[in-house]
Amino acid sequence: MRKRCAEDPHEEKAPNISSPNIIIMLMDDMGWGDLGVFGQPSKETPNLDEMAAQGMLLPNFYTANPLCSPSRAALLSGRLPVRNGFYTTNAHARNAYTPQEIVGGISKDEILLPQMLKKKGYVSKIVGKWHLGHRPQYLPLENGFDEWFGAPNCHFGPYNSSVRPNIPVYNNSEMVGRYYEEFKIDRKTGESNLTQMYLQEGLDFILRQTEAHRPFFLYWAADATHAPVYASKRFLGQSQRGRYGDAVMELDYSVGQILSLLQNLGVENNTFVFFTSDNGAALTSGPNESGSNGPFLCGKETTFEGGMREPAIAWWPGHIKEGTVSFQLANVMDLFTTGLALAGISPPDDRTLDGLDLTPVLLKRSHTLQNRPIFYYRGNELMAVRLGQYKAHYWTWSNSWEEFKSGINFCPGQEVPGVTTHEQKEHTMQPIIFHLGRDPGEKFPIRVTTKEYQDVLSRISLVVESHKKTLVPGIPQLNMCDVAVMNWAPAGCEKLGKCLKVPKSGPWKCEWPH
Repeated sequence: MRKRCAEDPHEEKAPNISSPNIIIMLMDDMGWGDLGVFGQPSKETPNLDEMAAQGMLLPNFYTANPLCSPSRAALLSGRLPVRNGFYTTNAHARNAYTPQEIVGGISKDEILLPQMLKKKGYVSKIVGKWHLGHRPQYLPLENGFDEWFGAPNCHFGPYNSSVRPNIPVYNNSEMVGRYYEEFKIDRKTGESNLTQMYLQEGLDFILRQTEAHRPFFLYWAADATHAPVYASKRFLGQSQRGRYGDAVMELDYSVGQILSLLQNLGVENNTFVFFTSDNGAALTSGPNESGSNGPFLCGKETTFEGGMREPAIAWWPGHIKEGTVSFQLANVMDLFTTGLALAGISPPDDRTLDGLDLTPVLLKRSHTLQNRPIFYYRGNELMAVRLGQYKAHYWTWSNSWEEFKSGINFCPGQEVPGVTTHEQKEHTMQPIIFHLGRDPGEKFPIRVTTKEYQDVLSRISLVVESHKKTLVPGIPQLNMCDVAVMNWAPAGCEKLGKCLKVPKSGPWKCEWPH
């Protein structure tokens, strides 16, 4: 990345900062501990580390759910998954998402960030994984985005197309091929050019909108760090960390290319960029295809810190003071509200929003916002709450004994007796409380007989009571499955000769094991 001087002659040509461009870079299953700036010992993220040096690091940044689809729905709606419908009631405290057989998707009752940004003339593009439903009415161009290059689901596969179709890749509203067919991912070597394609799509969009003097929103959702992990030939074998590290290095390179383009175009002072991840590293895919959650307990799928605390960097030269660190408790839903504030748009007043406007913290008008809580949901259950340095667990569960014994481990090498339980354990009457400053790994519960425990419990209990009293859950969108709704014949398949026979409909209640 090139750092421009304050007296750069291009600076005065920048558009009015009342509507800054907005770029959200959302990684997939990347952990808090995957960045050099957060202590990853291989130090293989020079561009992200420099982004942090030029901007603000947020060590207390959280997702809204320890799984991909609900966290993405929360980001774009500014609302907890239990409000926006991205959860299931088929079983208690189950993580649900949008596999090919899911019938539902993002509700029409939700208002997404790109829809709101249209009020100020923003052009919006998503590059990469959507994951808010793959049936036609749920796709990005039906929900506020003007452009899309990417896929509606995870890049699992390859599949036998008579049983399950390979996932389509879309250019705007029509498919242009499928993963493992036109869009290669070599499961043996890990080679794929997808990240390079996603980078070029992002760069092209930035260039076109800048030349047209239009404010833009780029949602760059690359997914190379989600198993099966992939990287292009240039990056394969380069990392000390194996294939996962190769993918991280390519994503880091891509971030550097995007920020460099903004600087070369002279629009960095008019572009707010935020980098984060959708959930913690998927430790169950380790060690070859998973990242690091640093000092935190467990990973993806769990409501321990490793599942929900995310790497986060905010960058806006000339506005966000370089080299700063904010310990503000923040989450992905804040990006919705903050994006609207940056664009000068009032948030919708007909619904409860869970995101706060972070601009006072980002622009150093205030060191911290209100002492806001972080809610840790798993499906339909509030599992834990953080307030200040304290976190209270009302329910604990990693995964079932049955899954655990079959080799599925969300907390490898990190079993904490009575905490990382393999049965759903309720602690409502006597929550397990940790001080995350002294004990970020959630290994030493505060003794219930201490004054500290009683004081914390009284404060957090008020927060939980108020939250539950006012909570109106949305209609669950992730309850029903059906083979007939898979990606058999997406829009555009006729032109490519890629339509597959749609089987007979036979809906069932989706099973969510964890």
